[in-house]
Amino acid sequence: MSYTILHVAYPFAPVRSDTPGGAEQIILTLASGAAKTGHQPIIAACSGSSCDSPVIETALPESRIDQTVRTEVWKRHQQSIEQALRDWRVDIIHMHGIDFHAYLPAPGVPVVVTLHLPVSWYPPAALMAGRPETFFNCVSRSQQSTCPDVSTLLPFVENGVPVQDLADPSSRTRRADFALSLGRICPEKGFHLALGAARRAGIGLIIAGAVFRYEAHERYFAQDLAPRLDGKEYRFIGPVGFRKKREMLSAARCLLVPSLAPETSSLVAMEAMACGTPVIAFPSGALADIVEDGTTGFLVHDQAEMAEAIHQTSRIDPEACRSAALRRFSAERMVRGYCDIYKSIIEHTTSCASR
Repeated sequence: MSYTILHVAYPFAPVRSDTPGGAEQIILTLASGAAKTGHQPIIAACSGSSCDSPVIETALPESRIDQTVRTEVWKRHQQSIEQALRDWRVDIIHMHGIDFHAYLPAPGVPVVVTLHLPVSWYPPAALMAGRPETFFNCVSRSQQSTCPDVSTLLPFVENGVPVQDLADPSSRTRRADFALSLGRICPEKGFHLALGAARRAGIGLIIAGAVFRYEAHERYFAQDLAPRLDGKEYRFIGPVGFRKKREMLSAARCLLVPSLAPETSSLVAMEAMACGTPVIAFPSGALADIVEDGTTGFLVHDQAEMAEAIHQTSRIDPEACRSAALRRFSAERMVRGYCDIYKSIIEHTTSCASR
């Protein structure tokens, strides 16, 4: 049986291939995977989004994001959801934003909320939603262990990436002598520590990602990163699409992930392993489970240890990285997990409605 699934994205980050946000990448992967199995995905996302599924866009102002802008955008996003429910016979709504509670639709269609970020970052009241048929799930065992006792908490579904496409032998290139860091440019991602470690190790660093229009993010880039970039050995190249990311991950000596936040997952670490590239990371949250220390990379605790680990990356077998990614992080496994959840909830809701 096929379902119509409405994915509701975080309204301040476009859903497209060059968006560094993990939730946005997961939406693209789920939509593509579900469509291949006969389901109909629809996406409610901000302007600038681009994918193969129908998209209902929420206009996003050009100005810096403050509370006034947030309130207005939440209202617009709720209208987008309402439009989707009028235009399609939606079977289930899958919400992905940290602010989902601000535009949670009226009771009717069942809702799954994936908690992509640390549970402590969500308002406690949001996880106790009084809306009927509203369910929650985490994206890793590590994250689930921190979740409060929520009666509608589902089993976790670990994130996945298109491992086969990333590990494609035809896409491999000769390794170059540089390190790579990818992601949203914000203080908690610790890119300044990656720069320091690369300099200590005497190796270049390329940073790829996006600076969103938040004051703290823009200030971090302007004050902590930009003055330390020279445009040659140490440079920022902005957001990159899938092909460019695969090319860079395949060529880099290693990926540096010095996150200071309790990561719930790390798609870029999974992608690096699929490309045969070792990951050097702080053991923050799920990163301690994703990186197999000494086999697919190294877990380190500070900038000095990260610099030392860069010199040890020749000890890591690229095929061991690819094998681990194939075994643990496939997108197909993730898509099956969510499709099973959709099926279970829809059948349960239908059964209750017929009584």
